[in-house]
Amino acid sequence: MSSTENKKKSRWASGVTPYSEMGYWRPDYEPSETDVICVFRVTPQEGVSPEEAAAAVAGESSTATWTVVWTDRLTAYDNYQAKAYRVDQIPGTDQYFAYIAYSIDLFEEGSIANLASSIIGNVFGFKPLKALRLEDMRIPLHYIKTFQGPAHGIVVEREYLDKYGRPLLGATIKPKLGLSARNYGRVAYEALRGGLDFTKDDENIGSQPFMRWRDRFLYVMEGVNRAAAETGEVKGHYMNVTAATMEDMYERAEFARDLGSVIIMIDLTVGYTAIQSMANWARKNGMLLHLHRAGHATFTRQKTHGVSFRVISKWMRLAGVDHIHAGTIVGKLEGDPNMIHGYYKTLRDSKVEMNLQEGLFFDQDWGSMPGVMPVASGGIHAGQMHLLLHHLGEDVILQFGGGTIGHPMGISAGATANRVALEAMIKARNEGKDILNEGPEILQKAARLSPSLQAALDVWKDVTFNYESTDTPDVLPTPSV
Repeated sequence: MSSTENKKKSRWASGVTPYSEMGYWRPDYEPSETDVICVFRVTPQEGVSPEEAAAAVAGESSTATWTVVWTDRLTAYDNYQAKAYRVDQIPGTDQYFAYIAYSIDLFEEGSIANLASSIIGNVFGFKPLKALRLEDMRIPLHYIKTFQGPAHGIVVEREYLDKYGRPLLGATIKPKLGLSARNYGRVAYEALRGGLDFTKDDENIGSQPFMRWRDRFLYVMEGVNRAAAETGEVKGHYMNVTAATMEDMYERAEFARDLGSVIIMIDLTVGYTAIQSMANWARKNGMLLHLHRAGHATFTRQKTHGVSFRVISKWMRLAGVDHIHAGTIVGKLEGDPNMIHGYYKTLRDSKVEMNLQEGLFFDQDWGSMPGVMPVASGGIHAGQMHLLLHHLGEDVILQFGGGTIGHPMGISAGATANRVALEAMIKARNEGKDILNEGPEILQKAARLSPSLQAALDVWKDVTFNYESTDTPDVLPTPSV
């Protein structure tokens, strides 16, 4: 009997067969340009080879179960099987990068929920694995074309707002919870008239007893309209429409639209289907859609198990949001510099080149899909303006919550400090100055003519949050900022 016949016989023998012998380990496989390709960080249990672990991930995230089934004979199983084709050990660890290719036919067109259920459904609880993390995905252009992408995108947003050549400025209302609707609206008004472009609800503002959503929307829009009239600029407030049901969310979004708001907000916790539904609604109704990544760190932060934020960034670009919080590097929240750069490229660029130091495992072509505006928020202040502009560029929204509302001269002065710092830094950059090294001097010079900025620099000085990042690339060493 030939070796081929032996192989066929073993493939269809009853009982348990290792995944690597069922066709899920294919080191000779050349991925197609239409394949979805994933790289997983795999930590096998003792006694499980890395090839078998990779094959198990491929099998359990596509067609396999724990034993051979006769119904495989009723499908073109070789096409529908995912193929683990490469395993690289991560130096100094018991972990491996496993590359797995999936036929595009495995996924429903235009559905993040189906894509996620397919790739990360059962396999993360699989016993032969100690831990598993989805590090990155190459999404083929053929599949990208089945999604609408951002409801508007960076270019259209700037046209809506008539603001060009600089980052946009925002602030989260503080305290997050407890203000009455009228006082909440007062904070928004003061911040917007002082020079900000946006104010926003935070992730945990809904419709609590101390402030029902309808009252908040009314008082905030009063403040937005007053500030716009006084400054002659388009202003906005991210109205959080996150709620218990889609019907509630649509009701709140429609009320915000009818009041003249230019933007609404949702939380990541509403789920992928709800996010896509709200993105469709926002596009139809001409409103910008802001996504707060509430809850993401529960599965993105640890480097051995979960889903990398760069994958969430890709999914949310496909889903159709206009904004997403994506890290600051210098703020109070987790953010390795190289990783943050990778996230921003993933969200904004049309073509992203592989860069292992930035956690980018694949070239990614987005075709004509618009970019998402990254949002930098969490513990930043005017004294860091040169660092923010250097690291994050100008297609970004810089949100100073405490760095606006905690200003010693008041909320409006806090907003003015941020606006003066930004415009001084943009002017210096456009004049060819080295803003990274000359930034503090540029800010001090601008502060001579701005008591608001001087007070901000005096209060916060060089406040930073220096902790070692928990999610860093394993290719090249990278310093924390």
